[in-house]
Amino acid sequence: MLQERSYPCQEAGLSLESLCPGKSEAETFHLNEGGDDTLAISKERKEDVVAEYTGWIEQSNAMVVSEYIGLTVKDLDELRRRIREAGGEFHIVKNTLSKIAFEEAGLSFPDDLFEGTTAIGFAFQDAPGLVKTMMEYSRTTEFLKVKGGYLGRDAISPEQVKSLADLPPLPVVRAQLLGALMAPASQLARTLAEPARMVAAILKAFSEQEAASEAA
Repeated sequence: MLQERSYPCQEAGLSLESLCPGKSEAETFHLNEGGDDTLAISKERKEDVVAEYTGWIEQSNAMVVSEYIGLTVKDLDELRRRIREAGGEFHIVKNTLSKIAFEEAGLSFPDDLFEGTTAIGFAFQDAPGLVKTMMEYSRTTEFLKVKGGYLGRDAISPEQVKSLADLPPLPVVRAQLLGALMAPASQLARTLAEPARMVAAILKAFSEQEAASEAA
C-alpha cells in the first residue's frame, strides 16, 4: 500500500491492509484502491515500493494479474486467505510503479495490462494451485476479472491462465512423478528377486525329496 499517513492501529503493529479502525471510509477506500491515484509520496518511498514489487516478481513461479473493482474488504481478505493457503500472496498494486518493477525485472507486458484497478496473485510455491484458487474464486463473483498472467517469465493470456488452472496442483504432480519413477523400480526388484525364489523352491523340493527317501 502506498501512504504517508500513519494511524494508531499501524503504530500498534497492525497492517494497513487489515483496514483497521480509525480511518474514515473515504480514506480506507483511497488507500486500498489499486491503479493510480494522486496521493503524493516521496521518491524514496516509490523506490521502496518498486523494490518490494520486484522482489515479489522474482520470487514467483507464476503470477495472475487481475481487476478487482467491486470486491469488498471482506471479499479481499477471504481471497488473500485462500491464496496464502495455496502458498502464494495477493497484493493490490499501483499501475505506474508496477510497470517500473516489471521493466526492472526484465518482463514485457501488454499495454493494457496495468489499467484500471490492479491486484496480482504471486505463486511462491505452487503455480497451478494459485491459479486454480483465483479462477475458482472468480467464478463466484463478477468483480474479480483476470487480465493476464505470467508462467515463469513468459506472459500468458487470460485464456492461457484458465488452461493453467486445469493442471493438477504440485502435490498431485509430485505423486504422479513418484509413481512413474517407482513403477520400473518395483518391476526391477521383482525381476531380481525371481532367481532367489527359484533357488529357494529348488532347495525346498530337494530337501522334501531327501526326507521322503529317508522315510522309505
